[in-house]
Amino acid sequence: MGVLGAFMLPHPPLIVPEIGRGEEKKIQKTVDAYHAAARKIAKLKPETIIVCSPHSVMYADYFHISPGSHAQGDFGQFRAGQVKMNIPYDMEFVQELCQRAGNRDLPAGTEGERDSRLDHGTMVPLYFVNQYWTNYQLVRIGLSGLPFGIHFELGMCIKDTIEALGRKTVLIASGDLSHRLKEDGPYGYQKEGPEYDARIMELMGQADFGALFKFSERFCAEAGECGHRSFTILAGALEGLNIQAQRLSYEGPFGVGYGICIYEIEQN
Repeated sequence: MGVLGAFMLPHPPLIVPEIGRGEEKKIQKTVDAYHAAARKIAKLKPETIIVCSPHSVMYADYFHISPGSHAQGDFGQFRAGQVKMNIPYDMEFVQELCQRAGNRDLPAGTEGERDSRLDHGTMVPLYFVNQYWTNYQLVRIGLSGLPFGIHFELGMCIKDTIEALGRKTVLIASGDLSHRLKEDGPYGYQKEGPEYDARIMELMGQADFGALFKFSERFCAEAGECGHRSFTILAGALEGLNIQAQRLSYEGPFGVGYGICIYEIEQN
């Protein structure tokens, strides 16, 4: 077995009903698409779910892979501390991934954990997955400030690890799109914001992953994007596979773009 599928998922905390308290209805298309994606994951029955999160431990020149046997988290910072998770980690996978990353001279490992608690970039996707499937172990990977190409290479290393272990695995690229879509949004408006979202949804909806590298670092910064590096890791993990891409939804009513795409693997 190997990669069963991959999912591009946003992580707005307010999509969790206990946090949104009705506000989540303003992104109902995203809610519906999230449930569709979670049901798809449950149908695949993964043994391991890998989440690449922009809000996990992050370094400028190093990929942090969460260590240990498990991790806990809750949505207390969003006034919903009653929503809690305790997820087991796939320690064998982490060990193998770190070894293979070292063999590739990729700066990745379990050193430097500053906070072991699950972050919301991980918990929001798992909030939906857990409604349909809980028989999995987690691998949580932080992003870095390294170039897009290095993230892609990490994705290829992840794919090699999956195949070496024969794990039934799903990868989630957690990431919002632009945070600069509206003047009254969290970071105001920049013309690059809507431009970024339109381009990213077109290419990700078609699995045109090579186009991810046509975005300059400066343009991405002006757009205030969140998940571009997550998406390049996903692209690396799917390199060479026959995939069927499907764009499920895009919304941005709060000034932040939320896009959902799924990638099914066509078995030979």
